[in-house]
Amino acid sequence: MTDRGKIDRAFFAERIAPRLGAERDDVALGPTAGVDFGLLNLEGTGLAVATDPISVLPELGFERAGRFALHVALSDVAVAGVAPSHLAISFSLPESIGDDEFDALWTGIHEECAALGTSIVTGHTARYPGAELPWVGAATAMGVCDPETVVRPDGARPGDHLFVTRGPAVETAGLFASLYPEALGERGLAPEMVADAATGLDEAKLVRDAVAAAEAGDVSAMHDATEGGLLGAFCEMARSAGVRFEIDAAAAPTRSGVAAVCDALGIDPWKTTSSGTLVLAVSPGDADAIRSAIDARGTPVAEVGRVVEGSGVRFRGEEWTEPPREESWDAYAELAGAE
Repeated sequence: MTDRGKIDRAFFAERIAPRLGAERDDVALGPTAGVDFGLLNLEGTGLAVATDPISVLPELGFERAGRFALHVALSDVAVAGVAPSHLAISFSLPESIGDDEFDALWTGIHEECAALGTSIVTGHTARYPGAELPWVGAATAMGVCDPETVVRPDGARPGDHLFVTRGPAVETAGLFASLYPEALGERGLAPEMVADAATGLDEAKLVRDAVAAAEAGDVSAMHDATEGGLLGAFCEMARSAGVRFEIDAAAAPTRSGVAAVCDALGIDPWKTTSSGTLVLAVSPGDADAIRSAIDARGTPVAEVGRVVEGSGVRFRGEEWTEPPREESWDAYAELAGAE
């Protein structure tokens, strides 16, 4: 198992995949490496399901932290091209979180769910000795759907166009700029640049982008650029589909402040998490319509490459077959330890 972050493909294949409980005919898609959701087929009605940890960062303000945590949880259903319709959420809170702080956290989650049309159907909330921030629970997002139209991250086909929204490391830069503005200032970043990068965290959302894209045309595959960043997402998508991605990194959208924050931290923006950044493989005939649908939402989007026959990812003149190690963990450990 990796020392930090998600398990790797080998650990999953050896220790988890062979032991998945009872086999049921209604499980259309179970746990699969590189696929972040499962799918039930209940006599023609589909239910896309995904579970993620809940991370609450008080330094963001509890309401803002709730909104951010919610979108991370809902993203893995949205990349199926399915609007997240239901949510189950569990909190194991430290005793240090008071009633007013939880009220603010819950307000952010409730208001964002209401705006997205997501109903909270069950959950668990408690304080426990030994519970520690930021990892304070988990959430399961669900989306009622037509099981025949679900978009899978392993569906990329030769000839598809590759799109990226928002760009690399928007989430990572936004988080570090929000959590450690003084440390970044000590590393030479101007306060206004740090403040600009911090606002990117509130843009790290893809639910509406993913649903709009799926409604606009033939999307072969979608994936959220989480651990391992955009390069990691490319590797997972290409390997799971048995195809090759040819990437032009210079064509991707970039957000102001991201490069400066990542340079100050010594991390490559393409190899670090950017939840809210979407990778899409789309049919050539629908590429313009899908791009226009995303652009109409005010979301930056660009074509960054093509899917071809073969295997692996061609990126910046190098060949990649496995996602890179997430680079933000070491930077986080260093800054948290310094505090």
